[in-house]
Amino acid sequence: MKRLHAVFIVLIASTLASCSSTPQRETAAAPKLVEVVAPVQVDPDQVLLAKLQRLAPTADPGVLALAVEARACAVASGDVPADTRLAVIDYSRPSTDKRLWVFDLANERLLFNEYVSHGQGSGEKYATRFSNVEGSFATSLGLYRTAETYYGSNGYSMRMDGLDPGFNDNARMRAIVMHGAWYANPDLIQRQGRLGRSQGCPALREGIARQVIDTLKGEQLVFSYADDAPWLAGSRQFGCRGKSARQVIASARALHNGSLPVMATAVP
Repeated sequence: MKRLHAVFIVLIASTLASCSSTPQRETAAAPKLVEVVAPVQVDPDQVLLAKLQRLAPTADPGVLALAVEARACAVASGDVPADTRLAVIDYSRPSTDKRLWVFDLANERLLFNEYVSHGQGSGEKYATRFSNVEGSFATSLGLYRTAETYYGSNGYSMRMDGLDPGFNDNARMRAIVMHGAWYANPDLIQRQGRLGRSQGCPALREGIARQVIDTLKGEQLVFSYADDAPWLAGSRQFGCRGKSARQVIASARALHNGSLPVMATAVP
């Protein structure tokens, strides 16, 4: 009897244990986190500037940046097509320097790096005075659109139309053209300490003038720069994207010197 009682107790305990135990549930796998990286869109003009700096490492990055900015504004306004070639003249350098660069933007090539004369009314070794006035014999600053070629008193020449109102828009009336000239020969630098001077035209040495002109004729761009406060503050060539000329120059120089990070924007 005692034995049967003990078996009965064991059966009851076993039943209670199975009823009171909580059934185990399957644990759902934690969702995997997928990292989504937004595509990065880089300013195409910053890319273009970087290419020009590689092609012309001796050029001032601030001057190149300002030329790129002026070009972008001219393209946006419909003044020139997007595939134009670009010539940059840095008149802040002495005439003893090769201060003209001609770029083939479509093929990413530097075509020429040459000496170029400034006007008699602008100074001697350095150009320090600039004018848009007929009879000043001074160089004019700003962006030009190249036009037709012709033969004149200086031989094969190329007319240019100034796109910078108040600063170079009298270029055609003043006959400011690109041409070859004996006084633009760098051999003169050894004798007189500077290149010869024009009457306001960007004159080139005779041995190279035709090649440069044929590269630039017909709606290409020539950008003439100097550190001239009235022009930098008053030019309409740099305001289409809300940046001042000084901001464009300072940003490019700082980036070139490694004190600013490269900026990129995420595509929404």
